[in-house]
Amino acid sequence: MVACTHHEFPPPPNGEHPIVAIIAVIAIIAAILLITWARFEVHGTADLEATITEEPVAPKPEHEREVDEAVTANRFATGLSP
Repeated sequence: MVACTHHEFPPPPNGEHPIVAIIAVIAIIAAILLITWARFEVHGTADLEATITEEPVAPKPEHEREVDEAVTANRFATGLSP
């Protein structure tokens, strides 16, 4: 068995400043929070509340169901899945 040397696996670059790493982590957390906020703004919280309280969600009107089906079909047609 051959020991691992630094010539085979060089150490990571030392040029990155720790502040850059901290800012990157903050940016990731901000992105997660923004995506969560957008989900609540777009879809609302009725489905989440119904899941928690186990109350059935009122059925949507026919027009809204047709729109939802068309949006879903277009997502799959463009390669984006829900």
